Amino acid sequence: MRTLEEIFVRNRRWADGIRRQQPGFFERLARRQKPQYLWIGCSDSRVPATMLCGLEPGEVFVHRNVANLVVHTDFNCLSVIQYAVEVLGVKHIIVCGHYGCGGVQAALDDPGLGLIDNWLRHIQDVVNQHRDMLARISDRKERLDVLCELNVLAQVLSVARTTVVKNAWDSGRELSVHGWIYGLEDGRLVDMDLCLTGPDEISPAQERSTAGIFARRKMMDP
Repeated sequence: MRTLEEIFVRNRRWADGIRRQQPGFFERLARRQKPQYLWIGCSDSRVPATMLCGLEPGEVFVHRNVANLVVHTDFNCLSVIQYAVEVLGVKHIIVCGHYGCGGVQAALDDPGLGLIDNWLRHIQDVVNQHRDMLARISDRKERLDVLCELNVLAQVLSVARTTVVKNAWDSGRELSVHGWIYGLEDGRLVDMDLCLTGPDEISPAQERSTAGIFARRKMMDP
């Protein structure tokens, strides 16, 4: 099958439904986009940003990659952040991971998957930073969940340290960077109580959030 006709059938059904429910929707959308949110998420097909937020096309600017990483040498991601902040004028950057992330699991297990191993080294840096605490978690699923949260924290801090965000804050722009995580098993978004609105909040947030991740799961020393 060369045309994937079923996809086009579904597309026409969707577009016709939108036209019936919201006349003029596509005409308005075609004129401009003015999203308030930039979503940096995982490429996992089970985590569609707009759908799980209950938002519509045009409301979320999206960048996705394996394990929702923000790497300072990744000009794709950095270009998205710059365009979102400086051109579209978003007010919120959301880094959203998800529990059960295959990329995070691969970084934890290091099975040797090929080219992607180079990408996952960034998560292994997070593993190495918290190796002792992670080793104390005997349950495999629990350990993965904790690392998924630690990875979100690391990427939020990485976003906050980009020159784009730093310049926005230095110029007095209203811009917040949020850390969220999504549950595949219940469809719920979880606010990790991680929100940065200026450079002076980076170090305190790192210490508070790291302690909070382990404390919530009763993994801290008494």
